[in-house]
Amino acid sequence: MAQKAIREYDAKSILAKHWDKYFPDFTYAYQTVMVQNGSELAEAAKENTWLNEKALVAKPDMLFGKRGKNDLVLFKDAKPGDVSLAKAISWIDEKSSGEQSVYFSFDGDTPTGEPSVDKLTHFIVEPFTPHSQEEEYYISATCVGDDDMLYMSAEGGMEVEEGWEEKVTEVAFKITDTEEQIAERIRANVPADVADKDKAAFAEFAIGFFKAYRELNFAYLEINPFVMQGNKIELLDMVAKLDDTAGFMMVDQWGDVEYPTAFGMEEKSPEVLAVEEADAKTGASLKLTLLKPEARIWTMVAGGGASVVYADTIADLAGIDDLANYGEYSGGPTTGETKFYAETLLDLMTREKDAQGRDKILIIGGAIANFTDVAKTFTGIIQAFEEYADKMKEIGIKIYVRRGGPNYEKGLKDIKEAADRLGLWIDVYGPETHVTDIVRMAVEA
Repeated sequence: MAQKAIREYDAKSILAKHWDKYFPDFTYAYQTVMVQNGSELAEAAKENTWLNEKALVAKPDMLFGKRGKNDLVLFKDAKPGDVSLAKAISWIDEKSSGEQSVYFSFDGDTPTGEPSVDKLTHFIVEPFTPHSQEEEYYISATCVGDDDMLYMSAEGGMEVEEGWEEKVTEVAFKITDTEEQIAERIRANVPADVADKDKAAFAEFAIGFFKAYRELNFAYLEINPFVMQGNKIELLDMVAKLDDTAGFMMVDQWGDVEYPTAFGMEEKSPEVLAVEEADAKTGASLKLTLLKPEARIWTMVAGGGASVVYADTIADLAGIDDLANYGEYSGGPTTGETKFYAETLLDLMTREKDAQGRDKILIIGGAIANFTDVAKTFTGIIQAFEEYADKMKEIGIKIYVRRGGPNYEKGLKDIKEAADRLGLWIDVYGPETHVTDIVRMAVEA
């Protein structure tokens, strides 16, 4: 399962889109906007009249928690209606005007460790929900090993993690459990601290929540807290990750969801974003991380496990500074998908020569495939070679290939003949050669 974090705004939007299916007995107002500055919020208020009429809450929506402890949540101080639209606009402009320091760990209310420093670029704005602490609850679900875990607590808010074992009820479910079995176990495990008058409603909400988590392909889903007032639900704070391997079949259910770069992390390049978009549309796996684009050793490795082995071997034999990228293509990608992936790497690889005047190295590696047709994927790589042959020769690239699996003999023969025809330097090996031996050959050469 490949987990990708999404914004709180998108998590709430997905749940709201399917609310009636999973929570037919409850209402949820879903009054939520996401903006990047005060001007956008003022513009949003023209269509969302509640922004002018209600007390508001504003906070950054950039994949980090502890926003309250970092003093990055704007809400009423003492009286309802304290935060008007004008105050929210001013606060967002102030917080987005320069860099902010954010702490991710605290000892009580005291920050620990070094802060992450970055600009705040996205904010979520919602109505303030008057409620008592007794109306706040916690719920989350995720996958642990072979089981799906549901976590429930009668206490929500920032302090739920403290004393987790005493406050939170954990229930494990097998993938084979029926809806009836799941519902029965949830009803039997409602936290004891939930008020008797709310126990039945809490159970029904939890049943719908867990079903939504599974059917909407969340990898992690947390609401902390949600407020339950009779049949009225408000989702005050959410954290979510999607199983992006299901992205190609969840387009309609998820909508136009974004996978943003987390606060403090370097922005992803257009090439990485393009690979992520392609990955979301296929049942195969296409992954790319740029480590040091000016480095000389590039990898195009088939298989997640193999990609780790190759990266470790390159770091050991050549040094981590020589490794340009990390990633994989696996799961039976089509010829076209493989061509796109190879072209992306070759485009990045041929933008500039090695600073020390050395040949660059392209390692096309992998273990022995179980079902991926090696010849078919190599056809995509050959097509990419044909597009980039002149640039590859100008930059100076040596290609080392090691592959096994279905149709590998034809794949190796085809790629060797194509490289020779195009005037590219290439060395080709099959499964008789140790899986990472081509790394040693390349470094020694």
